[in-house]
Amino acid sequence: MTDVLDLSSTEQAPVPTPRKRVAKAKAAPEPVKFAEPLDPFQSAAYLSKDARPFFVTQHGALFDGDCLAVLPLVQSESIDTVFADPPFNLDKKYGAKSKDNLSEQQYVAWCKAWLDECIRVLKPGGSLFLYNLPRWNIVLGAYLMEKGLTFRHDITVAVNSTMPIAGRLYPSHYSLLYFSKGKPKTFRKIRTPIEVCRHCGGEIKDYGGHRHAMNPLGVNLKDVWTDIPPVRHWKFKSKDRPANALSTKLLDRVVEMSTVEGETVLDPFGGSGTTFAVCEKKDRYWIGIELDFAQQIKERLLEDDIAHHNNTDHVEG
Repeated sequence: MTDVLDLSSTEQAPVPTPRKRVAKAKAAPEPVKFAEPLDPFQSAAYLSKDARPFFVTQHGALFDGDCLAVLPLVQSESIDTVFADPPFNLDKKYGAKSKDNLSEQQYVAWCKAWLDECIRVLKPGGSLFLYNLPRWNIVLGAYLMEKGLTFRHDITVAVNSTMPIAGRLYPSHYSLLYFSKGKPKTFRKIRTPIEVCRHCGGEIKDYGGHRHAMNPLGVNLKDVWTDIPPVRHWKFKSKDRPANALSTKLLDRVVEMSTVEGETVLDPFGGSGTTFAVCEKKDRYWIGIELDFAQQIKERLLEDDIAHHNNTDHVEG
């Protein structure tokens, strides 16, 4: 169960410092150990005194409202990583407050408005991830470059659960843009297991005869992710929110790649609460905003009864 904190005090507090690692000489990489548990989330380190979160845990704060109203309450250059998964403007029915059928001009202008705020709150060297359809990320990626952010990757997230569209190729991926505010201050190498046949267990590739020289912990993570499972089974999502949800495996990678324990992640479109559940599990601070389903996110974090997808990634550093 997640502990709830009292945020009645608005006294200013310093931004928590990520915990120091306990260094030991080892022959092979081992999980990093930390000397002390994570300090409780301190709202005054990130939020204005006028901020009134809907729900607070030991690790973060959730706001029930419009991101354009809440983001101005976040202090400038206080966030280590921003992950944004906005509505795709496909006229989907999310909740009573959401509108997902804007004109193209309105949608792009709206996205630029909240992206400006995300850039403002991001620390120098911080990371910004934008998950959307390729058609929108082409436009929004160009805008982020115009705003001075550094392009890192356009990650392809393969998906095979979409419907064919007449007169077009079969759409089978989403775009995950990865930018940083200058040179990234945190980038951790991730290795994925060597692929094996699910029937015979044999390795799928021979790696050009160089298999013997490969790292036993796996291969470097590519910018094409074909192993992110869809969220179909109810054990992975809230029964009170029928809209699509993201796999915890995707957020695992974003969080592990761009932050260390004790750093802070902001998600302006909380959705099902996957980002916050991952941050709770991995000892990251977080700030979240959700327009329609804040109550469902609160219940998810309190009850902790929604499963996480299995993730066998190896994180270095």
